[in-house]
Amino acid sequence: MKFSIITLFPEVFEPILNSSILKRAQKKGLVEFELINLRDFGEGKHQVVDDRPYGGGAGMVFKADVLAKALKSVYSLQSTAKSSSRLASRSGKSVVGSQIVLMSASGTPYKQAEARELSKLSHIIIICGHYEGVDQRFIDKYVSEEISIGDYVLTGGEIPAMVIVDSITRLIPRVLEKPEATQEESFSQGLLEYPQYTRPEEFEGEKVPGVLLSGNHAEIKKWRSEKSLEKTKKVRPNLLNQKD
Repeated sequence: MKFSIITLFPEVFEPILNSSILKRAQKKGLVEFELINLRDFGEGKHQVVDDRPYGGGAGMVFKADVLAKALKSVYSLQSTAKSSSRLASRSGKSVVGSQIVLMSASGTPYKQAEARELSKLSHIIIICGHYEGVDQRFIDKYVSEEISIGDYVLTGGEIPAMVIVDSITRLIPRVLEKPEATQEESFSQGLLEYPQYTRPEEFEGEKVPGVLLSGNHAEIKKWRSEKSLEKTKKVRPNLLNQKD
């Protein structure tokens, strides 16, 4: 799996991409990260990447032509350059195994189910939005999907992009030492994960539930299922009426 990330701030990704599971995934040769600095494709002496919105309004908007140049450079580097009309499709289908994703507060809410689908691709291009947004003509022509990680607004798409990368990478086969780790966690079965406990057996007067010490795997499985449902009803009841 290859991630190509188009951003104004490539330096903020370095600590995250080179830590923990993401670092190990690279060492195993399972993922590759490519950071593209949008500023390199800016116009003029000051490498301008944005301009005032037509019709007026606060803030600035990413220029379609600058973004297109940055996007095409990704394909050029792979020696698989395509004509602009073939780089992406609005149907969401991948092109030469790629999916072009724009991080946007007005995008589709991101769910675990989508993380699983994206983890099956060979190449994902992530564009980090910023300022007031992106020229709609670029979105219409090139972006496969706009994704939001929540109903709130952030300064830019860099942090959401990190969320996407992390959530997808851990689902790639052989990234995690124990594949079953992704099968019983929150959202994998449409419910929140059951409570977890470890040593010491007693902490500040609170003991680990006896069933977990019983060695009876059938009873443990039943307890976990009940607690998972109980927690979901309390914290995220909406999940019981939908499939992720």
